[in-house]
Amino acid sequence: MADDLFKALADSTRRAILDELAEKSGQTLFEICSRLSMKHGLGISRQAISQHLAVLEAAGLVGARREGRYKFHDLDTAPLRQIAERWPLPRTSGPEESIP
Repeated sequence: MADDLFKALADSTRRAILDELAEKSGQTLFEICSRLSMKHGLGISRQAISQHLAVLEAAGLVGARREGRYKFHDLDTAPLRQIAERWPLPRTSGPEESIP
């Protein structure tokens, strides 16, 4: 699972898609394409964005739901929390020591 997650996060276009879904969840492919074009200046095809969404879905970062003819995409941050919990920071009881 971690391999899929890191692969998904490695691409700047996929990170831009996640940024857009974090700002407004429940977007259709058309909405995502429009926002990427207008806000990020990305002129990539709908097919390419659809493929990026498939990678994000495989990593568990995006969930999709169908309502009639439309497919809506939602951000799911649970995989990111699992990674953060995998390597917790050690707790310090006093002032942080400086490393020489």
